[in-house]
Amino acid sequence: MLPEAIRQTGKKFSETVAYVSHEGKTITYRELDLLSDEVAAWMRTKGLSEGSVVALCLPSGIEYILSYLAAAKLGAVTAGINPRFTESEQLEVLKTLEPDLVLTSQSIDAPELRDAQVELVETSSDSGFFMRSNRVQSDELSILPFNIDRAVCICFTSGSTGIPKGALFTNRQLQAISTIDTGGAWGGAGHRYASTEFAHVGVMTKLPWLLASGGTTHLIEKWKAEPVLQLIHDHRISAVSAIAPQIALMLQVNELDRFNFDCVKAIVTGGALASPELVKAGREFFGAPWSIRYSSTESGGVGLGTSLDADDEEALYTVGRPRPGIEATIRDEEGRPVTAGDIGEIWIRSNAVMSCYWNDPSSTEETIVEGWLRTGDLAFQDTRGCFHLAGRTSEMFIRGGYNIFPLEIERVISTHSNVSEVAVIPRKDEIMGEIGVAVIVPKDMNDPPTIEDIREHSQKLLASYKLPEAIRITDRLPRNASDKIDRLKLRTHEDR
Repeated sequence: MLPEAIRQTGKKFSETVAYVSHEGKTITYRELDLLSDEVAAWMRTKGLSEGSVVALCLPSGIEYILSYLAAAKLGAVTAGINPRFTESEQLEVLKTLEPDLVLTSQSIDAPELRDAQVELVETSSDSGFFMRSNRVQSDELSILPFNIDRAVCICFTSGSTGIPKGALFTNRQLQAISTIDTGGAWGGAGHRYASTEFAHVGVMTKLPWLLASGGTTHLIEKWKAEPVLQLIHDHRISAVSAIAPQIALMLQVNELDRFNFDCVKAIVTGGALASPELVKAGREFFGAPWSIRYSSTESGGVGLGTSLDADDEEALYTVGRPRPGIEATIRDEEGRPVTAGDIGEIWIRSNAVMSCYWNDPSSTEETIVEGWLRTGDLAFQDTRGCFHLAGRTSEMFIRGGYNIFPLEIERVISTHSNVSEVAVIPRKDEIMGEIGVAVIVPKDMNDPPTIEDIREHSQKLLASYKLPEAIRITDRLPRNASDKIDRLKLRTHEDR
């Protein structure tokens, strides 16, 4: 699907700039097609062919896109290695992957590998010289016939509950994702910015329709609120795409009235809790509706979402309903559907769900059951059919015989006037077994809330057994490579 997409866009949007690097380098759709042919020819000299596996330990730049397209033209499988992974995480991922070729750059501290072929990708500060040491001019790059079941990419999870796992996607899933996200539309896009690492499912599985949209993507070396706001202002970007903490940082930028955001038509976030107060503030500031999306790596980056025209009950407190082409249900530990209002695990079924975990049949068997994806996320469904997240199955803890779901508590605590961010984690207790600890980033570090403040604020909406019994104040919450709260680090701190 990727080779077909770039060949068509190379013709339809020939001289349109496809990507602009943070240094101002540009590449057109025609150049993407032509240069990726030459990179593919070079890869072929390194032994790559249909079914080979290539790992990209590269920054999220134009060279990454060229390498991914080139591998797809050969029928090879591409895995992105998040450069924000630690060296040990990268090693574990590469051991699981067993790649035939690893591409890296001087800007990435990639781990040393004994049995893999490692090649350095040259980056250029000048447009037109991309990967010049990794290209071979060839007039005979054969076009592979389209195969709906050909493996295309492997996306690794964030590893929030252990070693990252590799979700495998074929042309079949990428085609379904394009249909779910855009209906298979071509063209119509203007400018946008890249808000995630390219190794993320949000790029790896969505590149076909991102190319087909014919838009210009501005690349960011390191995400910072003010430069992103400047991009939105300068290029009249119509959609603000981010995770909730990034929106919060945008709203803290000084002298916001110097920007004009009447171009913004929608705010779309996923990957982190968006408090009702933040949603209200973001909608007011940008003058646009806010859609909260819920998905996972394994689901292909598509799942549930709140409607842009939703009322406050849906928009502020839920993750909406299944998007077209998605089935979702909530089930108990035995896999049986639960009644409305009861908490259980979200199961998802669609043509976009991964084929399997790469080289991990046991985890695949546990996760995909009769075509349904067990997400590991807990939620309940209200009478209107909207889903309310309650946390991860791995995050739930038991206090005095009661199941405690951290996300439910965090949602309430986050409405406190002096709470910027919060995470609730368990601490061992001799009497209750476990108690809740609220780890809080206050809005005012000089006057942080006390445990009494938090309990008093929360007691009207939470049963007494759900209220946290300890508090920890910090200036920031640790985050993993996907910008999700790293609860393993938080819990390790509590266990000391």
